Amino acid sequence: MASKKQLKKDLNNRFGEIIDGVLINQSAASEDLKDKTEELVDEIIAEFDQQIEQINKKDVENRGKHLKEVKSSINKKADEFIKKLNNF
Repeated sequence: MASKKQLKKDLNNRFGEIIDGVLINQSAASEDLKDKTEELVDEIIAEFDQQIEQINKKDVENRGKHLKEVKSSINKKADEFIKKLNNF
């Protein structure tokens, strides 16, 4: 089972790397793509906040199972963001 601390680090690193990629893409992109990249960054930040809420959720019956589900959700969302980034 992943600890809360490690899960938060993984979330921060994974989403942070994607945001870095978006910002690099944004600096090289044309003006019409900059709005799309800003929207993607906003979406990533909103998802980050939601995942942190799930990690910190205290009223769960099985903590280990809950954190595994959160980790799976983080990986799934990160993959979706990477696909969106690659489509720019």
